[in-house]
Amino acid sequence: MLEHGGRLRRAAARYDIPLADWLDLSTGLNPHGYPVPPVPADAWLRLPEDDDGLEAAAAHYYGSAQLLPVAGSQPAIQALPAVLQGERVRVLTPGYAEHAHAWRDRHARAVEADAIDAAVAHSDILVLVQPNNPTGVHYGRERLLDWHGRLARRGGWLVVDEAFIDTTPERSLVPLAGTQGLVVLRSLGKFFGLAGARVGFVFAPPAVRTALAERLGPWTLSGPARWAARHALADDGWQAQARCTLQAAGARLKDLLDAHGLPACGPALFKYVASAQAAGLHEALAREGILIRRFDTPPGVRFGLPPDEAGWARLDAALARHARGG
Repeated sequence: MLEHGGRLRRAAARYDIPLADWLDLSTGLNPHGYPVPPVPADAWLRLPEDDDGLEAAAAHYYGSAQLLPVAGSQPAIQALPAVLQGERVRVLTPGYAEHAHAWRDRHARAVEADAIDAAVAHSDILVLVQPNNPTGVHYGRERLLDWHGRLARRGGWLVVDEAFIDTTPERSLVPLAGTQGLVVLRSLGKFFGLAGARVGFVFAPPAVRTALAERLGPWTLSGPARWAARHALADDGWQAQARCTLQAAGARLKDLLDAHGLPACGPALFKYVASAQAAGLHEALAREGILIRRFDTPPGVRFGLPPDEAGWARLDAALARHARGG
């Protein structure tokens, strides 16, 4: 079982702090997720149907109709190794661990961010996250297109997980979806804060989408999930406001961490701090009922956004006490 954020019940039991008393900053989700309208009764009573407008709403939001709806990115991450051909697989490290886990039977090799350019020459498949989770590293569009072109010319693939890109949609590769050699993953969990709905999309050439659909089977999304996703993807006004709010909150979080001697980087939804004292910081905050993500290789911690002013003040005070050794 791989570690993920949001293990709040386990933390509550370990530190003997009631669940309601925690400030959960471990997930990188929008703390003010999309307000889904009430779900109609027939969404629960009928099998999901693919002519309900979800695909059209997704094509409008993402800028491409070359898509396959999936139950979050996870099913696609697990199925892609059975669909994409190529012997020499490289997976970015550190990165979202599910990718390396999915490609383990293909003997995927880890590649660090500064070694990708050289690794492309000896790769058939390159898997990366943009912006990277957890480090927040972002690759320029021209570099990504260069890597894709070099891979595609010899029948290879670039797989890009864009889970955290929604606050900067202009950086997405989705408009190129359908191009041979490119697979892009998107989901509604982070920006829309709808992780529980389990909704995502694979943007890829038709043959890849067909192969994935055959492996995943029918009704990958529930009726209520399709309802929630369709409304969220079609609400341009909410999206614009959320981008402004999240970008401001991300900048505020960086300033707060920097002020406490924790140089931070990352997209709007989270900030990453590389630190040899990551384990101690994680433990100190957990004892105060504040949950963040800890990473061991390399050592670092990731902070999500507080949900309200009380949360911001609580984090500020806890970091101040930690800095004083209290």
